[in-house]
Amino acid sequence: MKTYRTSQVAAAVGVHPNTVRLYEELQMIPKPERQANGYRIFTDYHVEQCRLVRLAFKVEVVQNGLRNKIVKAIKASAAGNFPEAILLIQEYIEQVGRDKAAAEDAVVIVKELLAGEASFGNTYLKRKEVSDALGISMDSLRNWEMNGLLTVKRKSNGYRIYSEEDVRRLKIIRTLRGANYSLESILRLLGQLDQNPVTDIRAVLNTPRGSEDIVSVCDHLIASLTEAEENAGQMLSILLDMENRFA
Repeated sequence: MKTYRTSQVAAAVGVHPNTVRLYEELQMIPKPERQANGYRIFTDYHVEQCRLVRLAFKVEVVQNGLRNKIVKAIKASAAGNFPEAILLIQEYIEQVGRDKAAAEDAVVIVKELLAGEASFGNTYLKRKEVSDALGISMDSLRNWEMNGLLTVKRKSNGYRIYSEEDVRRLKIIRTLRGANYSLESILRLLGQLDQNPVTDIRAVLNTPRGSEDIVSVCDHLIASLTEAEENAGQMLSILLDMENRFA
């Protein structure tokens, strides 16, 4: 059987040798045997397993237990339990597909909300009334206001009052948060809609601004889920090959 040193595995996979050692420490690859001088001895199994790990975390999707599922799949494969790893990756692909569909559906719902007619005219609602009517917790309402997604008027007594436009805006936020869009991407969209009501909603949600210091998966959700789905498809092919070769 062909064997490799740490540096050779790293070069084959395209990572730093320390990354290979980290994979071993995290039990994401089988523990390699060692030569008398202490050098690790890797095999083709380790090389393919490292490729799996790299694909798994190329895009980290954390919502709905997806990260836990892919970690379990990697560790199952590292332990030689290929049937379990394959099943977990298949479940992962199905769940990512559902999440992507939900993200796409949310864009459609937002368009419908923007095109909809007013439902209560010039009537204003109190925070508790809005919370009950929309099924949004008081804490969420406070959080969204603190993060700049909504600016609410106050009566002379200090109580917040929500207009029809505020309610429409809250429905948009609720829809997008329910589909796992980040607060930053929603804020980006709302700012664009304030400037241009016919803006391309899907494009704005998936295009972080250059000024954003930290960009997460949920800041370009549909694109990230699409990439994660493609990567998982490649992982499934690798696992099927590994099962044939190493089981």
